[in-house]
Amino acid sequence: MARVVVNVMPKAEILDPQGQAIIGALGRLGHPGIADVRQGKRFELEVDDTVGDEELAEIAESLLANTVIEDWSVTRETS
Repeated sequence: MARVVVNVMPKAEILDPQGQAIIGALGRLGHPGIADVRQGKRFELEVDDTVGDEELAEIAESLLANTVIEDWSVTRETS
């Protein structure tokens, strides 16, 4: 078994209202030096050795990310 992490983030040109809300809150809490925040999603999958990179890409594109507005990346974690 291996752990696979799929990170999904809004594309750079897409407005991120959650990230902007976090920026505002950070400033109010006394952390004015933060220039930008982008909020995304992280998925952790436990997969066996039969699941290949192409299948993981298909899962990310078809189920985990909205590819119109989000970018994704897949990494296998080693133990």
